[in-house]
Formats: sequence, structure tokens, C-alpha cells
Amino acid sequence: MEAPYILHMLSPLKHVSPFDVNMALDAGFTTVVPYTAVELGEVAGLTQDAIFSRGPKGARRTGIFIGGKNAILALDMLAAARKAMFPPFQVSVFADPAGSFTTAAAMVAKVEKALKAHGAGLSGCRVAVFGATGVVGFSAAVIAAAEGAKTVLIGYDGAERVKALAEGAKGRFKVDLAYADGSSEALKEQAIKDVDVILAAGRAGVQIVSAPQLAKAPNLKVAADVNAVPPAGIEGLGAQDDGVALKGGRGVGIGSLAIGGIKYKVEAGLFRKMVESETPVCLDFRDAFALARELVG
Repeated sequence: MEAPYILHMLSPLKHVSPFDVNMALDAGFTTVVPYTAVELGEVAGLTQDAIFSRGPKGARRTGIFIGGKNAILALDMLAAARKAMFPPFQVSVFADPAGSFTTAAAMVAKVEKALKAHGAGLSGCRVAVFGATGVVGFSAAVIAAAEGAKTVLIGYDGAERVKALAEGAKGRFKVDLAYADGSSEALKEQAIKDVDVILAAGRAGVQIVSAPQLAKAPNLKVAADVNAVPPAGIEGLGAQDDGVALKGGRGVGIGSLAIGGIKYKVEAGLFRKMVESETPVCLDFRDAFALARELVG
């Protein structure tokens, strides 16, 4: 009898995500075991308990998933898990805190496809990211910047926090992120006046950019919004819009459900990769974006 596929789900939060549990089981894992309130210093011990108990052959049927709501902490936990392993005791590891890596990857991949219709690409494109202090917005900004986009983090509560994020991203990911104060309607209007792309990843049910503001962004080609709770983060953008002309401005819009359909496929695909791979894999936002690109074509 073959050993079951076991996924150990680590989260620094009180609960693991039911969404991720369902996705993992539907992707082929037999058993999912949650570990909550996990601290960074505990990751190595949990990882070694998982790898030594099944031996080298069982390692192929063992995986570790890292959740939570903090991108940097999730990546630190992923690094700690990798450091705790050594041949032949190695298992697959996948980080996707709050679904942010797969959501951000889907968002940027959809935008990239829409830009192609304008004969453009991410490289050199001017991108404004709202909700940049959140995990999805920050992840999307890093992905876009890594592809050569001139990316600006817009701070809804001023420039201080987004400045710190930009500086941290420079050191950790070797990407250049600009930052701007978006704490008033006038400042938001100023922040988007020259951009090609707007990424909205703010709080659910909060309008971030109005139609009159879009009308004052003459170079705008694409606006994408991950908020599925009315009102939309970008006024007039429907959740199912996928390349629909924006109201009040130029360019096209991509709504939350259009992005979510790809996000779902990316997360499922990465879980399946863990199950099907003959050798251990280590998956983060870069792998999510590579798969999202493949899926959107």
C-alpha cells in the first residue's frame, strides 16, 4: 500500500485558511494537518519532524504549506523550512500567505496580457499600486517591478509606510519601487496622471479611484481591481469585466472575478506540482507568476 500524500499547513495566525485546505485536498493531497500560531523559530523543528518520520521515499509524498497574512514572514518561514532540510530528507514547500502570491500573480499576468493588445508589455510600463501596504498589493508591486515595470506604491495614509516597504523590497528582492502619498483625492489624482496601469488591492468594499480621476489619466491602458465586494475599488469596474472599456477613462478594466479565476487555477496547479513532482519543489510568488503567465497565454 502506497503512503498517503500528507500536507503540513503552517500559519502564524489563529487559524489556517479553509480555502487553502479545500484547494490542497482537491489537488490530490490525502491528508491536511493544520499548525496554528506557529512562530518563525518553530519552523525548523516542525520541518525536521516531518522529513525524518517518513524517510527519503516518503518525502516525495510529504509537503509543507506556509500561510498567514504577511508576505515577508511567509518567505522567512519558507527559507527556514528549506534550511532545515538536507538530502535525501527533503520535501516540497509552498508559501502563499492569504492567497496573496497567487492572487498577485494572476492580477499581473492578466494586466500583462491586456497590455499586449496595446502593443506594450510590463517592461518600462508605469504602474501605480493602491493597497500597497496589504499583502496582495505589495506582492503585485514586486512582481511587476521584477518584470521591469516602473512601479509606484501609493500610501493611503501617507508616504511613510510605503517608503519603508520600498526600501525593504530593494534590499530583499533587488527591485526598485517608488512611493507616493495618496492620502487625499488630489494626491491620488496626481499619482495616476501619468501611469499606464492601475492596480487596486485595497480594502474590500472601498472605492479607491473614481471615474473622474480615471478621466484625468490620459495614458491609462489597463486598470485591475481585486475587490469583489461592492463598491468596486475602481469606479465602474465590474467584478467579471475582462478587458472591458473603462468608464470615465481610457483603457480597459479587469475585475476581481476575472483575476480570481486565474488565481484559483494557479493555486491548484502549484499544489498539484507538489503532489506530482518526482523531486522536491520550493514555490513562492515567482513560481505563481510563471504559471499564471502560462495560463493566461
